[in-house]
Formats: sequence, structure tokens, C-alpha cells
Amino acid sequence: MKIMLKTSPDGEYRSITENAPVSLEELARRFAEELPYDIMLGKVDGRYESLSFVIEEDCTAELLDIRNHSAEMVYQASLVLVYLKSVRDVMGDVPVKIENSLNKGLYTEMELAREVSEEDVAAVERRMREIIAADLPIIREVYDRDEAVDIWERYNYEEKAELLREATHVREAEFYSLEGYRNFFFGPMLPSTGHIRKFSMMKYEKGVLIRFPQPFSPDEIPPFNDDRKIYRAFSEAKHWHRLLGLSYLPDLNDCIRNGSISGLVLLSEALQEKKIAEIADMIKESGKRVVLIAGPSSSGKTTFAKRLCVQLRVNELVPLYLGTDDYYLDRSESPVDKDGKHNFENLDALDTQLFNDDLNGLLSGREVDLPTFDFLTGKKVFGKRKTSIGPGQPIVIEGIHGLNDKLTELIDEGEKFRIYISPFTHLNIDRHNRVTTTDCRMIRRIVRDYEFRGSSAAETISQWPKVREGEDRNIFPYNEKADVMFNSALAYELSVLRKYAEPILREVGEDREEYAEAQRLLKFIEFFDAMEDEEVIPNNSIIREFVGGSIFVK
Repeated sequence: MKIMLKTSPDGEYRSITENAPVSLEELARRFAEELPYDIMLGKVDGRYESLSFVIEEDCTAELLDIRNHSAEMVYQASLVLVYLKSVRDVMGDVPVKIENSLNKGLYTEMELAREVSEEDVAAVERRMREIIAADLPIIREVYDRDEAVDIWERYNYEEKAELLREATHVREAEFYSLEGYRNFFFGPMLPSTGHIRKFSMMKYEKGVLIRFPQPFSPDEIPPFNDDRKIYRAFSEAKHWHRLLGLSYLPDLNDCIRNGSISGLVLLSEALQEKKIAEIADMIKESGKRVVLIAGPSSSGKTTFAKRLCVQLRVNELVPLYLGTDDYYLDRSESPVDKDGKHNFENLDALDTQLFNDDLNGLLSGREVDLPTFDFLTGKKVFGKRKTSIGPGQPIVIEGIHGLNDKLTELIDEGEKFRIYISPFTHLNIDRHNRVTTTDCRMIRRIVRDYEFRGSSAAETISQWPKVREGEDRNIFPYNEKADVMFNSALAYELSVLRKYAEPILREVGEDREEYAEAQRLLKFIEFFDAMEDEEVIPNNSIIREFVGGSIFVK
């Protein structure tokens, strides 16, 4: 049989001939010397497949390392399986919850009558390393839905049982077992524990932090930088979900089915509005005049900034709103990447000298001729926005580089108030399967780009790795500089986004490179019941920025 094989994201397909069926794991082993990083996942004829998948006929295949988001998730899920098995081996039948991403890893908590200790963590880690060294098989088991529900009821995992009981689109459920320990995870897993090369563990706050390589550092664990403010933001999200009566996804689906979703929407929106009002109070109390708002793609920065301006007016402040997009260098002067394309997400693409000069001019009371960037001509236009501000009047600035000191290096530090915004998603599917912030933002962007920018899902998916690379370089290293963090996630949003995202993702054809990722996202959002009636969602909601009907974003 003939296999067209690609071994790296930027490589070319080559033709190889096999005389007998061959697994993806065997192909990865055969080409190991030329692979830059360990392979975690395969893609065969446009579908993601575990390394244990056996190729039996002509096909196109690709070997994926941790730089691929889905391959990264395979590594994480397999590591979590080893962790949960080790906790049971060392500490008995202790309930464990995989809470959220944190500090380039995963934050987890054990439900103990006491606080988890350093000794507990060390013992679990030792057991994990024993399991990995033994290279034990991770066995895929398939049950029909009713059998799977019975298994989870016997294991006393009621939220898992309810999820499958209500998921009528699921005919068969995949389980993975490791030395008799069985669990349910979304998507493929590694074929054995020996593929898990690197991880570290530490006691952190009330729980355990598991850290591992990232797409930007595939062969090493990044240095530890304590994202304590993000930890507090996730803790606040957890508190909000308790107020909303939500623990896991089945609770949200129940609200849609029993007609109580309107109350949940209004309470979710009220919690966010209260937080925005609190931030406005902090700004007034601080007396700072340069309010810098930054966050990754599809965080809802624009809507948040406009709502903050409203709350500042409630506090008798009259803010001037600025976007950094108007300060792009003229396209003829803009730097290009190694591929010859303009990268407008780099700080070097902005005219920071002019930006600082204009800010200092405004702060000193002078009239300033603010530019407007014409994206058709690729040039700044002047003469349309001659502006001045009065004493005490704040300037609200929204842009991805807001927390980078280099953006405002000529501005008095005492004038800056920094805000980091991101959807800190905390509504997990069940106690062991989380909703990643990255997937939430990608679905938001797919819907928005299709509805308002004329981009297909395939185009948005293809651009996403470059977007994430820019975020790792330009945004995430600076988030702990923020004076306050705002969680833009809404507990109900994926139920709204489903009905928009589903038909868009189905348009991605099998012949497209992005087909596998589109299918992964489809399988994920199918577990969310669609919220059909949107009338209760206010027109200033952050979700309106993505689905339409916003009074702030047209």
C-alpha cells in the first residue's frame, strides 16, 4: 500500500510503500531520527487517530507532535490518566477534580478531610514515575451508551453518567484503562505510558499543580512563573458557578431543558456587570488616567472596554476611548516575518513613538491630532480626530500589547492602570474533563469571523496556530503585571455558540487540512444543549460581540 506521509508541520509529504499493515506508532519509531520532537498523535485521511491506529490501505498520514493543539491535549489527557491512577494507588479512592490550566500546567484538587501535603504529592509523583517507567499499555475500551452509563453509576460518577445518559447523539462511549483503572476522556490517548517523557509536580495553594512541556517549548518544561492573579481569577469563577448552581456541564443542560436558563443568563450578566463596576471604582480611587486593557484573541476586549467606559461615567469620569490599531505603522514600513508576511500582532508593527507622544500630549492638556488607520490604503489618516482632555479625564486603551511596558515606556508609571481580560472558563464537562480556555476562544473567533469578517471556519482554524504563537510571545508573559483581571467567560456561552458554530464547522470539507480540527470541535460542542432563544441576552453582553446584536460592536 502507498502512504503519503508528512513528519513535521512545515515539511513536505513523501511517498512510502508498505507491504503489510503498519501502526502510526511504528512509523513514528521508524522516522524518529529526523523528527524534531516526540510524536503524540496522527492524522489519517483528515481524521485524528491514536498512535495505536493501524494503517491498512492507501492513505495520506501526518505525524503530530506537541506543537499541534490536539496532540498537546493527547499528552495532557494521558498524563492526567496516570495521575488519577497514581492517586488511587497511593491514597485510595479519593475524589480528584481537574480544575483549570495554570502556570503552564494543570491545577487539580483532591477532596480530602485535610489539606494535601508535600509528602502526599511526592508519593503520588513517585508512583507516576514508576508507571511511566514500566511503559504500561493504555487500553481503549468501547461500550454502548447504556453500558457506559451503568459503569459510571457503579463508580459513583453521577455527572459522567448523566452526561452520557442525556447525550442521545452518542451511540458508543470510549473508555481508557490503565492496570484496571478505567476513565472516560474526549479524543485519542497515547498507546502506553512510556510516551510521557517530562512532567513536574508541586503542591500549590489547596491542591496539586502538574506541569509539562508546552507548544512553544516541546522538549522542556517552561520555567515556573507564579500566575497567582490568574489563580484568583479562576477561584472567583468557581465562586460564581456556585452562585449559579453549576458544577458540571449536565447542570447547564438541565437549565436549558427545564426552562430556567433565563434566570441563569441574567445572574451571569449581573455578576460581570458588578465586577466591571468594581473595576471602575478602583480606577477612580487610584486617580490613574491611562487605563490599559489587554488580553488574548476573542476575549471580548472591545465590549469590556465600552462597558467600562459606561461605569466610569457613572463615577463622574468622562473617558476617552483609544484603540492601538490606529497606530499601526504605514504598511510600507511594517516589518515582515521570515515567510515574508506582515505580522500585525507584533509590537514592532505599531508606531509606539507617536503613540507615546500623543498620550503625553493628551495628559498635559494639549490638543492632539489622533490618527485613524485606513486598512484599505495601509496608511494613517490625520485631521479627523483633533482631541484634548481635561484634568482627571481618563484614557481607556484597548489592545493586545497593553501590559507590555514597551508600549507605554515614555508614560509616567504612576498614570497606568492595567487590566488583563480573558475567558477563564471554569464550567468543566465532568470532574476529569475540562473546557479549555483556548477552545472557548477559538469557537468564539470562528463564529465572529464567519458572521462579520467573511472568513470560513477552515480559514480561522488555519490561522489559529499563528495567533497562539503571537499570544505566547506578546500577551501571556505580561499578564501578572495587571492591577486586576477580568473573567469574560459566561457560563452559558457555549450553549449559545453551538447553533452558530455547528453549521460553520460542518462546511469544512474532508479535503481540507483543517477537517480534523473541525471534527474535534464538533464532537466537543455536541455535548452542549443549544440555547435557541436569545431574547434574554442583553445587547451589551460580551457574547453579543461574537453572535451579533451588540450595541458596542457593529
